[in-house]
Amino acid sequence: MSENEERNSAAKMNSSLKENLLDQMRNAHQSSERNRMARSERDVPPPVRRKQTRFEDLPEYKQVQTQKVASEQLGIDNPFYRAHQTAAGATTVIDGRKLINFASYDYLGLNRHAHVLAQARDTISTFGISASASRLVAGERPAHAELEERIAAFYGVEAAVCFVSGYLTNVAAISCLMGPKDLVVHDEFIHNSALAGIKLSGATRRLFKHNDANDLEHVLRTVAGDYRRILVIVEGVYSMDGDIANLPAIMKLKAEYGFWLMVDEAHSLGILGKRGKGTFEHFGIDPRQVDIWMGTLSKTTSSCGGYIAGSGALAAVLKATAGGFVYSVGLAPVLTASAIASLDILEGEPERVAALRRNGTLFLKLAQEAGLDTGLSAGFSVVPVLVGDSLRAVQLSNDLLAAGINALPIIHPAVPEGMARLRFFITSEHTEEQIRQTVAMTAEKLKDLTERNFGLASIDVQQMMKMLATR
Repeated sequence: MSENEERNSAAKMNSSLKENLLDQMRNAHQSSERNRMARSERDVPPPVRRKQTRFEDLPEYKQVQTQKVASEQLGIDNPFYRAHQTAAGATTVIDGRKLINFASYDYLGLNRHAHVLAQARDTISTFGISASASRLVAGERPAHAELEERIAAFYGVEAAVCFVSGYLTNVAAISCLMGPKDLVVHDEFIHNSALAGIKLSGATRRLFKHNDANDLEHVLRTVAGDYRRILVIVEGVYSMDGDIANLPAIMKLKAEYGFWLMVDEAHSLGILGKRGKGTFEHFGIDPRQVDIWMGTLSKTTSSCGGYIAGSGALAAVLKATAGGFVYSVGLAPVLTASAIASLDILEGEPERVAALRRNGTLFLKLAQEAGLDTGLSAGFSVVPVLVGDSLRAVQLSNDLLAAGINALPIIHPAVPEGMARLRFFITSEHTEEQIRQTVAMTAEKLKDLTERNFGLASIDVQQMMKMLATR
């Protein structure tokens, strides 16, 4: 047989094999489809004509409208989505006015640091903006591995994995590691992203009273024997209240009950500990004793995204099976480089952490002396001022804005009605004068609103119902 004939014969054979493979795939699909149709046709009830729900009829939309109408009746401007016209740190610019700003996660003032900006510019010139693909296939860049190695070294653990969103980090990791046969026990004030991850996992969910190790033990003692895996989730610094997880007490329970422990460090990295290493440094705990360290890159490290740090096996599992990693585009190279640069500064300039600690302590002290209710705050990165009434909290925010201070309210349903607050994010860049001025103005404006009984109690309910009926 000639060489041409051999090639033609091989080509025909390959073509035949491909056709056979396609036939097998089609037959399998058709068989599966026939079985599905047969199942669906058994005892099928007559079709029911149903009316499609309008988004306008959703209770969630009606709640938004109720809040809007209540605000309109009292003449309250919407405090949310205020557009900043510059990089927001200890100060910002809104509507052309320079304001003292307490609504930024830039805890150590790194967002405009020369080293971070230089690294960002250099990275953009080489890699552009986007990774343009999942890291698994074509989106891997050298900076990704470097950042993960730096985070792992920072925590003193074997490995880390970075995700494109802090919210996604919790959703992807929890839903990957836990399943319907498992149990997740969490602090009642845990972040919404953790709740979303638990729901997606299908695991049984139990909560314990906020920062109450005795209640956690009660939950574990009651249900621990019925599940394949058990995960306990807490936050280092709680984002709504500014207090710190009682990690030593939880570690004692971990030794006894054998669960995985996940600590959310979103508001702890760069804040707790002499060098800003977080909760483990604050308490003097071996970081390897915590199974899962979770954090975000959008706060202290002035970037965007999130990370999980822990054992090499944990990182390998997440990189192979976590949908939020495998099927998501890689972290933008410029954001990766910016996070690395921020870690450079955090490690090289611990005085920033000390300055933040001084400012947080001062703000908390002055607020308490002024009679403001700061709740559970320990005076680190987050200090709330509890107002109670949601509408009063919104108006207080607006009054402060008029006075040159930007601080945002947290209202129902983000917190229970009666627990509304203004949340002040402290940075190392705030001056003592800014802090003193802000606390004094907050106390003055809140006193005025309280004396006028401004809020939900002053709403004309009948008028509000009429206004809602016309929407």
